[in-house]
Amino acid sequence: MKTLQSVEQFETIKAQGKTVFVFSAGWCPDCRFIEPFMPALETKFNDFEFVLVDRDQFIDLCIELDIFGIPSFIAYKDGQETGRFVSKDRKTQQEIEEFLLAQ
Repeated sequence: MKTLQSVEQFETIKAQGKTVFVFSAGWCPDCRFIEPFMPALETKFNDFEFVLVDRDQFIDLCIELDIFGIPSFIAYKDGQETGRFVSKDRKTQQEIEEFLLAQ
């Protein structure tokens, strides 16, 4: 999974194709919970580009996007938000798959 390097890169990536931004942080236990199955989801949903966003590094972007719980997901297609799975709750593989299928 690619890691976001700048807000400018966020704007560029979201404008092209189908992208899922995965908001996370190193200290987040629920974020560590999803790590083992994320590679399988990336393979299964390979029509999306998955981009990891470090919540602590991009706190202003998270505030702008109303990301107050992690892990959270926002999907874009050609610059338009198509859906979000944003909450403070732990996410299961099935819940993430259902979110991706709806995009």
